[in-house]
This record gives sequence, structure tokens and C-alpha cells, in this order.
Amino acid sequence: MDGTGFMDSPIAWLAWTGLHMSPWKLIGLTGALMFGGRWVVQFVASKRYGKPVIPRLFWYMSILGSVMTLAYFVFGKNDSVGILQNLFPTFTACYSLWLDIRHRGWRRDKATH
Repeated sequence: MDGTGFMDSPIAWLAWTGLHMSPWKLIGLTGALMFGGRWVVQFVASKRYGKPVIPRLFWYMSILGSVMTLAYFVFGKNDSVGILQNLFPTFTACYSLWLDIRHRGWRRDKATH
């Protein structure tokens, strides 16, 4: 082996595609897609209600996407800019989710948007 760990080695089953992607990079890209995809969820919910709405799924996707990209930058890339860029959204999304649960409870039908 060349001294790199499993998480830094290219994923073998992707070799035929020409993509050289490590598990860390896959985690980082999935997290970035999750974090960006939350806006699609927000758009669809707002369109459905005819007003600006932030559904709870938005906060779950924010937290998961931030944690995944944070893990990529901490363990996979060791990049301080990426760490700072994803550290603060993680905390704000957790706080916003906590406020949403506190306001509407665990069941969504207790309060309207």
C-alpha cells in the first residue's frame, strides 16, 4: 500500500467511469449536494403554500449537509477555510431546528408555518 488509508484511496468500483473519488470526497460531495438541495425543498414548500416557508426538512438537510462537509474538511482535506465555512452553519441550523421544534412541537400539525 502507498501509505494512504482506506478513506483516502480511490473507490475501485468507480474506476471504469474515469472518476477518481475517495470515500472522503464522496462524503464531501454528498454533503454539499445535501446542503444545496435544501433550497429545492424550501422552494417546493413555498410554492405549495404560496408564501415563504422553511420546512423542518430544510433544517435536517442543513445539519446533515454541514456535518458531512465539515467531516470532509476536518478528516479528509484538513482545510481550515472549509472547516470555518461549515462549522457555523452547523450550529445555526441546530439552533433553528431546536426553535422550530420548541415552537411547533415534534408534530408538525400543532402549528402552522
